Amino acid sequence: VAVLNAGTPGNRLLRPGMGESGLARLGTDVLQQPGVGAVVVMLGTNDIGWPGGPFAPREKVPSVDELTRGLQQLVAQAHLRGVRVVGATVSPFEGALKGTPLEGHYSPAKDALRQALNAWIRSAGAFDAVVDFDEVLRDPSRPSRLRAEYDSGDHLHPNDAGYEAMARAVDPD
Repeated sequence: VAVLNAGTPGNRLLRPGMGESGLARLGTDVLQQPGVGAVVVMLGTNDIGWPGGPFAPREKVPSVDELTRGLQQLVAQAHLRGVRVVGATVSPFEGALKGTPLEGHYSPAKDALRQALNAWIRSAGAFDAVVDFDEVLRDPSRPSRLRAEYDSGDHLHPNDAGYEAMARAVDPD
């Protein structure tokens, strides 16, 4: 199985972040690539985490409806090209970047939005398949946090063991 990683740090689904939005990048970064049969979509963390923090201090947090509409648009674009879409749940990020100049990514309200988005990803039937990175990475005793053994230390990004667990969770079929 050949894999093209078109992930972009700081990317967001709905708005530009550190580059164009996921919706804007889909065509050039994924759909125009030769031989693409499927795409794994893991977007939403920065859409939820950035507003009200240092990266987007004046932005409002998007609603679950705005996020799901964006994901539905992405799926529709991919399906027009015959590309299967695997939706990935948003992993937990309690304590993300705490104690750094970038603090402000997490709040209980943002986690409630993350959980609502994940429930939709799991149950809406919008995707051809779903990979539950939230389930793989979360701490069973505190589901709003990454498991310690998968945490890179910033409580936002997985470490190598976390990325390996994510890779094992993806069914290549």
